[in-house]
Amino acid sequence: MRIETKAIVCALRSHGEHGAVARLMTPEHGLQAAYVRGARGRRMRPVLMAGNVVQASLASRTDSQLPQATVELLHSRGPLLSEPLPAAAVEWATVLTAVVLPEGQPYPALYSALDGLLDAIEAAPSASGWGAALVRYELLLLAELGFGLDLERCAVSGTNNNLVAVSPRSGRAVSAAEAEPYADKLLALPAFMREGGQAGWDAIAQGLELTGHFLARDILSDRSKPLIEARARLVERLRRAGGLA
Repeated sequence: MRIETKAIVCALRSHGEHGAVARLMTPEHGLQAAYVRGARGRRMRPVLMAGNVVQASLASRTDSQLPQATVELLHSRGPLLSEPLPAAAVEWATVLTAVVLPEGQPYPALYSALDGLLDAIEAAPSASGWGAALVRYELLLLAELGFGLDLERCAVSGTNNNLVAVSPRSGRAVSAAEAEPYADKLLALPAFMREGGQAGWDAIAQGLELTGHFLARDILSDRSKPLIEARARLVERLRRAGGLA
């Protein structure tokens, strides 16, 4: 097996004295795990930071063997890791990708969305500029793994007008008229999740609450407790940044 591809570094696990197993998100080959010789050395550490874009060459003698990889840096997002809030967002998005996706299955839409999210974190002057992209990435990840939400029409009336909430059980949207008697039992559906565009702090917080509920229920198991706690810390930091805490 031989793969030549651009990739996003998602996670790194020490292996042996100086090497590590890197988990790389690729456009056409999905998530790939590969051993990188010297990964923890002074030269390679800055290359294999989470969020970086690399050119990777993966090779193995058989399909069942862990590939070995050589990587070259194409774009560094290292400067983001010195800023607490962007660093937490990069860590969450990349680790989530590394943990929940099956290896070797192509997810081109997820690759593009992850790259776009990281670009937004890098370019925006504040988290309000990338918070909506983070919510949309989580929403897409749920859909790609078979747990997509139905936000197109009301679960009760079948109409697509004034959809303002989502059932925490079915994951289906509910219109304002139908939601009113059950407001305390439903999850808010911010408009940007259906219409696109940017969002204010309140809407971002609502979106993260919505996707977080279904991530915890459908994808993140009991073994993912550290991951759930990392997301909770990120959400709390975002709420503080937006003056909501």
